[in-house]
Amino acid sequence: MSIDFLNDERFSDINPFPNKIWLSSPTMHGDEQNWVDDAIRTNWVSTVGANINEVETECARKIGRNYSVALSSGTAALHLGIRLCGQKLYGRPRPGHGTLEGHRAFASDMTFDATVNPIAYEGGEAVFIDTEYDTWNMDPDALEKAFELYPDVKLVVLAHLYGTPGKIDRIRQICDRHGALIVEDAAESFGASFAGVQTGKKGDVSVISFNGNKIITGSSGGMLLTDSKEDAFLVRKWSTQSRENAKWYQHEELGYNYRMSNIIAGVVRGQLPYLEEHIRAKKAIYDRYREGLSDLPVRMNPFDEKNSVPNYWLSCMLIDKEAMCQQERGDKEAKYSSEPGRSCPTEILEALDAFNAEGRPIWKPMHMQPIYRDHLFVTKDGLYKSGSCMVDAGADIFERGLCLPSDNKMTVYQQERIIDIIHRCFR
Repeated sequence: MSIDFLNDERFSDINPFPNKIWLSSPTMHGDEQNWVDDAIRTNWVSTVGANINEVETECARKIGRNYSVALSSGTAALHLGIRLCGQKLYGRPRPGHGTLEGHRAFASDMTFDATVNPIAYEGGEAVFIDTEYDTWNMDPDALEKAFELYPDVKLVVLAHLYGTPGKIDRIRQICDRHGALIVEDAAESFGASFAGVQTGKKGDVSVISFNGNKIITGSSGGMLLTDSKEDAFLVRKWSTQSRENAKWYQHEELGYNYRMSNIIAGVVRGQLPYLEEHIRAKKAIYDRYREGLSDLPVRMNPFDEKNSVPNYWLSCMLIDKEAMCQQERGDKEAKYSSEPGRSCPTEILEALDAFNAEGRPIWKPMHMQPIYRDHLFVTKDGLYKSGSCMVDAGADIFERGLCLPSDNKMTVYQQERIIDIIHRCFR
């Protein structure tokens, strides 16, 4: 079904926003330009310079790690983190081979595919672990079940979704019992904490992202964090094509062109002092949605209010099952039937788009993606059997959830109008 929302009687008195309301766009302050100009003025525009040194120091300090390595993207950091752990577990690979070849790794299921693709880069097979409703992150009970089924697995790749920390303490305990290493994907959760500890602290290696839509951005870029001087040295070496300490270009192992540029680092350097300000703005957006939507049959993305402090990167909502109108999704298209008193993510997203506001579906779980449908998937009840009637948590959240406009430059008035549009979808 396709609705002309601009002429629908529920919305006929509303005009589109004159300027796009974004899901989450960069928020610049002016300091960024100063550090970029400094890099250009001093001619340090490549992959070394004061900006890189400063952001590595500041990110390590903020998260509480000993070392950090500035890289070209969060995905590059994930790749080298997974490669590093694979080499620790299984030894140095032959040229042209990955460190995980012949091995499995447990991974978050409901996440962006950048979290799990590097497992395949390294020749491994991802086994996806179901999501919990408490935090929308990896379910520790499902992880326990996965280790029962596959005790030989020694690597876990965990993501903190939408800025909300997963239950990292319990997951760390489970992994320690089984001798498994953790790659902690804190790309979306920079500045968030669990039990007073920053996300990115508990992994054997950890990753943050400075992609254009993140809470702190460099337009691109990422960071790998570790407490090991030797690991930081090795990752930095790999990220610069694995050049050996020789007078000529000497290469003894596979390398990559993954280092962050000093110009990108200048943008990040100018952003870092505003992290807490951005978090406060994002929290205010989340709180206004929670209050403004409290009379609807919906819930905001949850977090452990006793132990967890999110960075509120994206505000998301989940529609109650009984309030869902009929919705069908294929691999690339979705259909729905509008019903009085009910709605669905597809209808709300189309309504927001009609009025020039950007929302987005929840991450489609990895076990539902065509590229990974033949991979193993474990819930707390055991191994998922293809074609069974089991409805896993990740699939359910994907079906009923959506990401709301969460741009911290959005005004209170603009957000109130978005809340009004959502209300009208349920009329």
